Amino acid sequence: MAQHAVFVAIEFEKRQRWTVKADTLTVGSGHTVDEAVNDAVRVAITHLIQNREVDLDAYAGPVYFIMHGVRSEARARELAAALHAALYGDWGPLTRAAPPAS
Repeated sequence: MAQHAVFVAIEFEKRQRWTVKADTLTVGSGHTVDEAVNDAVRVAITHLIQNREVDLDAYAGPVYFIMHGVRSEARARELAAALHAALYGDWGPLTRAAPPAS
């Protein structure tokens, strides 16, 4: 039986910026992202928008997530890894990558 995983990718944009994408539909019906995880990801993406680390057109779930306008490949990779971990229930990397506003 083939195992499926959350699809996460980064891609280089024409404007010398990076995009982070995640899609949970690739996993199939056996994996669900609960509301608490969706809320945490939305809060993180909102924080990144407010800090102008990602563009206003970011899309925060509940199944598909996208962040345009990331300024460096290293930051895009960090955000992609943090998003991937969060979608599997580990919020630590996301909290470190996009700490909630105090």
